[in-house]
Amino acid sequence: MKKRYECLMALDTRGQEDSVKDIVERLEGEFNKEGAQVEQVQKMDKRSLSYTPRHLDSAYYVNFVFTADSGLVSKLQNKFKLDPVVFLQHYQKLPAKAQKTPAE
Repeated sequence: MKKRYECLMALDTRGQEDSVKDIVERLEGEFNKEGAQVEQVQKMDKRSLSYTPRHLDSAYYVNFVFTADSGLVSKLQNKFKLDPVVFLQHYQKLPAKAQKTPAE
């Protein structure tokens, strides 16, 4: 059964600030290639980090809302762990989308 999820990613875009749009589109394509249906992509801009691991002061945050099977989330985590652009990733299960009832 497909469920809704949210994935917050912090991207290391040092030296690639001009191609952030291309990076986000590539990541969205990776979600679709694995079988997830992306509902929404929220680009949250560049923000500073509270600590500086790997000498990284700030990261570009992107939020993906998608539907997928529950086993696909761990597969996506492992896949994006190997991507050098993805610095941090966090997945969260969302409640089911409410169905709109017709107004009488």
